[in-house]
Amino acid sequence: MTNLIQVETRSTTARGRIAFVLVAVTGALLLTRSLTPAPAFTDAFYHFNAANRLVSGQGLTDEYLWVYIGAPDSLPAPSHLYWMPLTSLVAAFGMGLFNAPVDYSAAQLPFALMLAGTAYVAFWLGCRFGQTPRHAWLAGLITLFGGFFARYWGATDTFAPYALIGSLCLVLTGLALQNRRGRHSGLRPYGLWLLCGIMAGLGHLTRADGLLLLIVAWAAILWPFYRSIEQRRSEGAVVSRGLACAAVLAGYLLLMAPWFARNLQAVGTPLSTGGTQAIWFTEYNDLFNYPPVAAPEMLFADGLSTFVRSRWEAFINNLGTFVAVEGMIVLVPLMLIGLWRRRSDPFLRGFWLYALGLHVAMTLVFPYPGYRGGLFHSSAALLPWWAALGAAGLDDAIDWIAQRRRHWNRHIAKRVFAGALIGFVIMLSLLVALPVAAVGRIPPLYRALQAMLPADARVMINDPAQLYYYTGLGGVVLPNAEPAVIPEIAGRYEIDYLVLEAVTQDGQAVLAASQKLASILTSPPHFLTEMAIDVPGVRLYAIHR
Repeated sequence: MTNLIQVETRSTTARGRIAFVLVAVTGALLLTRSLTPAPAFTDAFYHFNAANRLVSGQGLTDEYLWVYIGAPDSLPAPSHLYWMPLTSLVAAFGMGLFNAPVDYSAAQLPFALMLAGTAYVAFWLGCRFGQTPRHAWLAGLITLFGGFFARYWGATDTFAPYALIGSLCLVLTGLALQNRRGRHSGLRPYGLWLLCGIMAGLGHLTRADGLLLLIVAWAAILWPFYRSIEQRRSEGAVVSRGLACAAVLAGYLLLMAPWFARNLQAVGTPLSTGGTQAIWFTEYNDLFNYPPVAAPEMLFADGLSTFVRSRWEAFINNLGTFVAVEGMIVLVPLMLIGLWRRRSDPFLRGFWLYALGLHVAMTLVFPYPGYRGGLFHSSAALLPWWAALGAAGLDDAIDWIAQRRRHWNRHIAKRVFAGALIGFVIMLSLLVALPVAAVGRIPPLYRALQAMLPADARVMINDPAQLYYYTGLGGVVLPNAEPAVIPEIAGRYEIDYLVLEAVTQDGQAVLAASQKLASILTSPPHFLTEMAIDVPGVRLYAIHR
């Protein structure tokens, strides 16, 4: 990668780069540890649990199911049959490095370093687009604090890994496009495309939708960037493009082939076959269907009504994610100005293709997973680019205004507005991340279950990943189905107990589970026996199987 760094403009000195790296590493360590001292949501619990089992000698296995899509026949089972494994591998590396199983701070260290690396990508991009150290520092600091990402950078989740891997993959795509003959990088363009494929493979190992990085690289290669039809159709152009696509694929397979082989051995397919079912969801809870069925006839049962409603709902929510999360509200017009002003730069082709493709996929193809977190997670790869384009767009806007307001001192205005912008981002980041919830302490429900139930009990509960983290008890997630399926699930996975949470005082509703299970509260089926538990809003049942 040292050869790639040489393309950075000379406007940032080596001393300035070293200073930023020190600031980024120190800031990342402080931010991740202080704002995320322990797992706080299902994804983070899941990845940390899998990492801890790996460093404890149990391999990549799960003692519970958080989803029934692609589910195995019994427990324990191979892990990461729905989510991808790299996040857990990164966390396991941190714990293994310090020989510290169960230590969240050890697991968290690589994520902090990845955040610092992501901030440096933004620093590099800011310098490239804006040509000054001010642009570089502004872009780097915006990314480091991250706005709505601030409270997630330190989580054992895909945010920091995908931000670094995805943004670097798009950088390599841009470098390969602008240096087709290796004029600046010192590498043949196929070497750059090979590196791009490697990063795309890492991206797919991090997130299932990371496959889009591979697709975007190919799209950027095949884009008609030659000036004439004759050039596009020339034999040399066809061969060059073909070799570039092959180089990307080779790099991708270099990383993904071992994972394909593992899955073939574990479950008989290179990847889980259930992920594409999300296309046909009619509501988010379809993710927890049992049996795990989602099909076109479900989505189009009422014609186009559900299809249009679901996509419109995703569009509105994803637009909010774009404005508030990716653009941190005030950055939106600036980053769009920066992108528009540089739209002819081939270096940006991979970026805008990915940004467009990601939003289209998360709105039209996977609407429910998309607006319920998929876009948020994957847009982390865009943040360094948006920050750098926003920093450059700020100067573009000020220059445009200064041409019409002669009394403006554009140089002072740029410094003042840049300071105001980073001040707003820091304030926004702290407001959304503070105060830190009292995570890490075992909640009353799990303390009670640990005291009441046998050590080898398995539980059907809303968040089995969180249950396992706090108690070591395995189990399965509550199904989005009628209570009649409970005996079948219990028999298949040897489940002993059922927990319903967030029950209202009148016992008429279940707020933390599918409403299809609400009838249990008023008319418990014969295979359930209610047990006393002194935790408000919780019902505990023994399952007779």
